[in-house]
Amino acid sequence: MDLFKREAILQHLDSPDKWDVIIIGGGATGLGVAIDSVVRGYRTLLLEQVDYAKGTSSRSTKLVHGGVRYLAQGDLGLVKEALYERGLLLKNAPHLVKNQSFIIPNYRWWGGMFYTVGLKVYDVLAGKLSLGKSVHINRKETASRLGTLNTHKLKGGVLYHDGQFDDSRLAVNIAQTCIEKGATLLNHFQVTQLTKDGEGIVNGVVAKDVETNKEYVLPAKVVINATGVFTDQILKMDNRDAKNMVRPSQGIHLVLDKSFLPGEDAIMIPKTDDGRVLFLVPWHNRVLIGTTDTILDDHSLEPVALEKEIDFIIETANSYLTKKVTRADVLSIFAGLRPLAAPKDESEKTKEISRSHKIIVSKSHLITITGGKWTTYRKMAQDTIDKVIRIGKLPKRACATQHLPIHGSTREMESNDHLYAYGSDRTAILELMAKSPELGKKLHPNLEFFCAEVVWAVRCEMARTVEDVLARRVRALFLDAKASVEMAPKVAEIMALEMNKDLDWQKKQVTAYNAIAAQYVLQEIPTPPLDKKQKINL
Repeated sequence: MDLFKREAILQHLDSPDKWDVIIIGGGATGLGVAIDSVVRGYRTLLLEQVDYAKGTSSRSTKLVHGGVRYLAQGDLGLVKEALYERGLLLKNAPHLVKNQSFIIPNYRWWGGMFYTVGLKVYDVLAGKLSLGKSVHINRKETASRLGTLNTHKLKGGVLYHDGQFDDSRLAVNIAQTCIEKGATLLNHFQVTQLTKDGEGIVNGVVAKDVETNKEYVLPAKVVINATGVFTDQILKMDNRDAKNMVRPSQGIHLVLDKSFLPGEDAIMIPKTDDGRVLFLVPWHNRVLIGTTDTILDDHSLEPVALEKEIDFIIETANSYLTKKVTRADVLSIFAGLRPLAAPKDESEKTKEISRSHKIIVSKSHLITITGGKWTTYRKMAQDTIDKVIRIGKLPKRACATQHLPIHGSTREMESNDHLYAYGSDRTAILELMAKSPELGKKLHPNLEFFCAEVVWAVRCEMARTVEDVLARRVRALFLDAKASVEMAPKVAEIMALEMNKDLDWQKKQVTAYNAIAAQYVLQEIPTPPLDKKQKINL
């Protein structure tokens, strides 16, 4: 446990030795690069300004997939790579990644044949790592498996298989794996400046511990920018005149009670009225619906769902479901940003780079990795470190992450117990409860989470704030935002005991959390007041 204590990790920064690799950014991409780097034997440091997976990497549609829509676009190479990586993830983190069945409902006579043929190609590309055959199912079976599906004009469905996972839990487990392998990782640690030698080559960073405001100058052989939608901020540290490379695109998700999709199957809508793909996915005994694709001019750590996005998802879901969704049914709403390539001039359209990744080497030898998705995080990292080796910044060593189990990896799970998400750590959490019965109490009567999970998050999962725990360790913010607000004082109290913090810290933590959580609660639109001059006919 001492391995994950902040005090112990901070001591590594006092070493006079130069780091081989410093990674900026603790999302899926940065964590992937860190694990690839340390397993090859390089001295590795990762710095994250807030928390692991705070941004895009905790706000996904929770799918580990090859990309059915990329198949439709003819990008077979990308799909094949993603399907291979999907298979590896299922083997390396089986406690978090599972085989999920999807059904595409068909309302046109040709739909069944069209999608069945396409998904057979998907199966072939997956090869030995296929999760199951795609098959056409008739109207009766489709309606039986999807009990809340609108059956008016329903012709049948296509059943296929893909991966489903918990994104921020995987991020935390990868961070733990990195530390166990010898890397140094620090969240709540902000890079404020790049350092350069006399020839203008990047040779380290200046960074600040957000908790203490202590500043560190950290030398490195190579610095890797893995900051997603914040890529341009680091590029401008390197060159203030650098043009923007990234334009954010927002996707939102609504979380509903399980009764809206009571079976085990997910629904995939391949083409909504505006040409998007929409998923309804079982997740932690709830239902996740998303996503949208809205180009924004700016980005933030806490993007806010737009009314037009909310209306689009509710209206689209209601056209497929007999159990109608209202705003009052939404347990949580969250928004995430994907990095798109910014247009080079006004005449050029924004091009998506998020589905395939790109590695850029600046004149200063700053390495930037952008694009990609959770499914291919491992391959993105391999390509990044291989690139660093090719330009002569590190000695050549082979990638060794292909069959590397992630922290918590186990196939012995009780899937009806929410603690399964901890994998092999589940036993230790149960032991905590056995030793201290008060830790076996629930944090909230309507949610499944125990007090022991807060203690575990602080001791072994590097959680430093109430938000770290409720958003990315136990996922309460994403599952029931209102209930999570009611849990916050108890979480702050438990954390304060663990971290030796006072009452003032607790109060500040709860206030800060409530401000963030308010954006995850879907407010009712108030009815406009009646004009007194308006005549009412009864």
